[in-house]
Amino acid sequence: MSDLKDLCSGLPLDPLPPNRGRDPNVPHALVRTPNLTAEEERLALRNALRYFPPSQHATLASEFAQELRQYGHIYMYRFCPAVRMRAYPIDQYPCRTQQAAAMMLMIMNNLDPAVAQFPQELVTYGGNGQVFSNWAQFRLVMHYLSEMTEEQTLVMYSGHPMGLFPSLPSSPRAIITNGMVIPNYSSREEYERMFALGVSMYGQMTAGSYCYIGPQGIVHGTMLTVLNAGRRYLGTDDLRGRVFVTSGLGGMSGAQAKAAVIAGCVGVIAEVDEAPLRKRHEQGWVMEVTSSLEQCIKRIREARTSKTPLSLGYHGNVVDLWERLLLEFERTGELLVDLGSDQTSLHNPYNGGYYPVPLSFRQANQLMSTDPGRFQSVVQESLRRHIKAINKLSDAGMFFWDYGNAFLLEAQRADNKIIDSCCRDIFSLGFGPFRWVCTSGDPQDLAVTDDIATKVLEEIAANVSERVRQQYRDNIRWIREAGRHKMVVGSQARILYSDQKGRVSIALAINQAVADGRVSAPVVISRDHHDVSGTDSPFRETSNVYDGSAFCADMAVQNFVGDAFRGATWVALHNGGGVGWGEVINGGFGLLLDGSDEAARRARSMLNWDVSNGVARRCWSGNTNAYETIQRTMEENRQLRVTMPFPVQDEHVLDRALQG
Repeated sequence: MSDLKDLCSGLPLDPLPPNRGRDPNVPHALVRTPNLTAEEERLALRNALRYFPPSQHATLASEFAQELRQYGHIYMYRFCPAVRMRAYPIDQYPCRTQQAAAMMLMIMNNLDPAVAQFPQELVTYGGNGQVFSNWAQFRLVMHYLSEMTEEQTLVMYSGHPMGLFPSLPSSPRAIITNGMVIPNYSSREEYERMFALGVSMYGQMTAGSYCYIGPQGIVHGTMLTVLNAGRRYLGTDDLRGRVFVTSGLGGMSGAQAKAAVIAGCVGVIAEVDEAPLRKRHEQGWVMEVTSSLEQCIKRIREARTSKTPLSLGYHGNVVDLWERLLLEFERTGELLVDLGSDQTSLHNPYNGGYYPVPLSFRQANQLMSTDPGRFQSVVQESLRRHIKAINKLSDAGMFFWDYGNAFLLEAQRADNKIIDSCCRDIFSLGFGPFRWVCTSGDPQDLAVTDDIATKVLEEIAANVSERVRQQYRDNIRWIREAGRHKMVVGSQARILYSDQKGRVSIALAINQAVADGRVSAPVVISRDHHDVSGTDSPFRETSNVYDGSAFCADMAVQNFVGDAFRGATWVALHNGGGVGWGEVINGGFGLLLDGSDEAARRARSMLNWDVSNGVARRCWSGNTNAYETIQRTMEENRQLRVTMPFPVQDEHVLDRALQG
């Protein structure tokens, strides 16, 4: 395809492409406020110009300086390609190796306007989850990948392609790091400065690792979380007539409405920005919309009584909604909400991730840029009101959890502790978000892989404990519902939660299907970084680690290294993701299943490690579910030998020792 060949030819310099600026027809990232000094502005400009020969500097310097001052970052809009961004079939990419073509497909999917939150700013999701820092980096990466052989590895430094380096055929084809800064400099202020300088980048999780598959992943995760919350806190699988209240309908959080309906409950989702609310309504994920709190309360009562699944979008601030639900309870004694959560982008609370009461959406955006200090104070006060209402409703019998957007963390920073009843122990069973992408782009291939995964899970479920069997049942249900609800956006992809045995078995079965032609092209397997072993995050993934190691990041770093030498096609390690810069270390991988025996060997070796690592860590921290899971895994694989903990059975031993 000539457009893709042109895209892979490197930076267009003679002549330069026309500078079309920002496209007014797509959404754009908020203006960043890095507060650079005059000398730092010169450095940022110098850093951007080093991608180009001196003959182009006079032309480019002025427009790059304008971008920096107008938007707070140099995106290099001039070099944003005119070709339509999407996941093209793998055989259309001009490459020497399918592994490189697979990465190109995944990168372009992350930047597809149907998938990406702010495509021209190279942001996939989360408000600031970058694929690259600027468009020169994108073009250079595509060029390198088109020339790569199976004895080279592309090295990526926070969006910047350091180059192709000699390696082995067994090595990863790409090693990606994002935001790896010295710990004492991992603050939000330093992040804004480093990003503006073009030297570091926030890759969120699957944005900077090229593994995002659209909102389907968060629909699935939210559905499972709501179902498990119902079992754990409400004592039931049947959520008809139960009310789930949350906030956010953006790039990731927009999935909540669809997840609530699939789970069978009444979902009420607040959103201050009319644009994403309207988008979710038009696509059918939000069934009804209102800006009236009176109408909200009325529809909640009606849906509870009729036990009809409903997704209701409230155009307004979620703090107002929580306070109104509390008022109804105080007036009538009627608790109208059973389950609560939050998916606003609180990893980025002062740059558009959280809109405080009592400001309108427009007022908040204005104050954010004109008086950042005052805006921070308003956010803190809003959070205090937010938390107060949730805690009072929790005291009355509602169950609330932080869905991993740094709500717990920001609640503590606002000098208020949230009552959090989140069920995170699924990771200790080895279950987490496993996914695959059919590189042919053919929906029939996805249907075949869905059928393969369903049969694999049904077979395994016959010989496991009831608790594990329930997880398999939920995921079999999910696969069927995902097809019926048309969850694919962008690449032909599927996600499900599975444990170690399920992941390995599904990967090997799909690889065999590629080998015998039932699936027409290779399949990329991956996962969210939010997983058993992928993330060290003391306010999310590892918040239930109680041996004092919740703030240690050995697990995520070991996972990144272990995946690399066990067969991953590419690996990534990030600072930040989910709960924000400086609050988490996380990593991910991509692995191409091309039907070969070598691909099967890699999948078996890497996936076994990718799960056992995190279960072993949780076992050592004292988690009984993880202890049982890793014990069973060792019985099935005699080469696995994990150091097992001996718990202190008599607390008086500690008392006597410390008193002595």
